[in-house]
Amino acid sequence: MIDTTADRFTRDVIEASRERPVLVDFWAPWCGPCRALGPLLEKLERDYKGRFALVKVNSDENPQLSARFHVRSIPYVIAFVDGKPVDAFVGALPESQLRAFIDRLIPNPSELERRKAAQLVDAGQFAAAATALRAAIALDPDNDAARADLVTLLLDRMPEQPDEARLQEAEQVLAAVSRRHQNEPVFSALRTRLAALKESARLPGLAELQARVATAPDDLTARLQLAQRLIAQRQFEPALEQLLAIVERDRRFGDEIGRKTMLAVFEMLADQPELVARYRRRLSAALHR
Repeated sequence: MIDTTADRFTRDVIEASRERPVLVDFWAPWCGPCRALGPLLEKLERDYKGRFALVKVNSDENPQLSARFHVRSIPYVIAFVDGKPVDAFVGALPESQLRAFIDRLIPNPSELERRKAAQLVDAGQFAAAATALRAAIALDPDNDAARADLVTLLLDRMPEQPDEARLQEAEQVLAAVSRRHQNEPVFSALRTRLAALKESARLPGLAELQARVATAPDDLTARLQLAQRLIAQRQFEPALEQLLAIVERDRRFGDEIGRKTMLAVFEMLADQPELVARYRRRLSAALHR
């Protein structure tokens, strides 16, 4: 248990909650229920052996934090996970209810392996991260988020000449995604990217495809193959240009493959909203002209 202030709140709570859940107990010395709840929370922190952290905020000494989190009555406990407040309660709860509250926050072993993998990726330890994600899936076969992370990692680390074993593993992992998540955008995007990588190994070289398109602008097959080559190399904006050209010339080509592939690429570009918005507008204009 630690006491925090407004100056240390980001470090003690926001950043710390990316490693494990943090309970923030807003209290005051004059508050009777606070004196009952505080020691019980400290006992549970010891019982749970570090699986969550307890941080206390003296409301009288930190009115700005109380105002920031709209504390109207104390004791008031807010749970933080991954840098965000996710749950809260007011008043002194009995131990059984406190345990139930905490148990909902603590990640299962599979999720712990997934978080470990994210830290390993940040540290550049990609092989170890992949091992942790495989362990996460083994511990919880329903953890489709770990599957998405593993496929992303496999594809991100793909050599210029695609590795067949890595492609095969990615395909098998995607095939095991549960039915309820199969159509989620993240998996549609990963399937599109995987298909582009697999296809790129059989396609003509980038320069040859660019020359074909320059010579025959209406060769939509060449444009699609060029887009697949570009997607495989993560050159998404020029790939979108080729896909948009397909839609503009024949939106029904290949069962609307141009439009469908653009939508999948948008999911890959979730961290570039301005680029996505620009091409969404252009796609909409092409579809409605």
